[in-house]
Amino acid sequence: MSDLNDHLALALVPGLGPKLTAALLERFGSPAAALRATAPELLQIPHIGEKLAGSLAEALRTVDTGRERALLEKHGVLPVPLGSAGYPPPLAAVVASPPLLYFRGAWVEADVSAIGIVGSRACTAYGRKLAEQLARDLVRAGFTIVSGLARGIDGVAHRAALDAGGRTIAVLAGGLSAIYPPEHAELADEIAQRGCLVTETPMTVAPQPGMFPARNRIISGLSRAIVVVEANAKSGALITATHAAEQGREIFAVPGAVDSSASAGSLELIRKGARLVRNADDVIEDLKGISTPEYRSGTTSSKETAEPRSAPAPEAPTAPRPVLDPVQERVFDALAAKRHADELARELNLPVGDLSRVLMQLELKKVVRRLPGNFYERR
Repeated sequence: MSDLNDHLALALVPGLGPKLTAALLERFGSPAAALRATAPELLQIPHIGEKLAGSLAEALRTVDTGRERALLEKHGVLPVPLGSAGYPPPLAAVVASPPLLYFRGAWVEADVSAIGIVGSRACTAYGRKLAEQLARDLVRAGFTIVSGLARGIDGVAHRAALDAGGRTIAVLAGGLSAIYPPEHAELADEIAQRGCLVTETPMTVAPQPGMFPARNRIISGLSRAIVVVEANAKSGALITATHAAEQGREIFAVPGAVDSSASAGSLELIRKGARLVRNADDVIEDLKGISTPEYRSGTTSSKETAEPRSAPAPEAPTAPRPVLDPVQERVFDALAAKRHADELARELNLPVGDLSRVLMQLELKKVVRRLPGNFYERR
């Protein structure tokens, strides 16, 4: 309980996001030791300057978890640190895993077979229809549905999963003491009974615009694949697809009319190589050839879980190359110089469709770029 209280204290320190928290845990070895850190010790951590070190040291000494613990009990929320039993292994395996998750309900072993369904808040009747069909048929096939509890496609997917008798996971940007959007409070109660609500945000923190892109990495991290049902050119669902590519998840997109602005983002994903999906059977068929990753279960030490997540913060001048699977490595290696897609397909003996999908994943990982004339080169 003392260790959990220390994790809660770190989560409550203003300005201490997931990456800095991971850096503190790696540097000091435990949340208790991190809370005792002095300003000179904090200065040794990359990206912490003198002013931030002083304010963090003061906040670490004075943070009070009393109100947070009372709200956890009131709302039936369980905090689960990274490396503890109950923390989803698929999410623990990705870069920048949240150091602490808040659960209302619980992640269960069956949720390793989860599909994320995301899309526009301002969805059309067509988008609603496809989201309902996909969520319903996927849960009947044994999959858990993951989404973000937002208006539009997210809410439709959650509701369809519940109505079909399946499990669904809602990932929120804000704290669990107040559900956002408020009109989904009743839906959230049902999800907590037959799945779970999850967030990395302390109980009383209201969602801010910048939290939603970070929330999306949890949606993709919990999922074997992401299905973008309907997304315009600036939809947050495209951010989820980017996270999915970086995490090695499969990306599916539902086509729409070529002149529909509501589907512009989905069509762009397909053009770049996302798997085109018409129904749940397409998703199930494509995933048959892709084995479910094996994740270690049980608890691990905070040091063990922190080591593979020591990537620099986003503001760092340089960042490590994302992890590539063997096929992505082959394509990346072949792009030592600018190459045409057709030439790559012949040289690597890859079907054009498979190559297009890999190139899209590499684009989303920001390690290659597409040039006019269907040429590609490394970034």
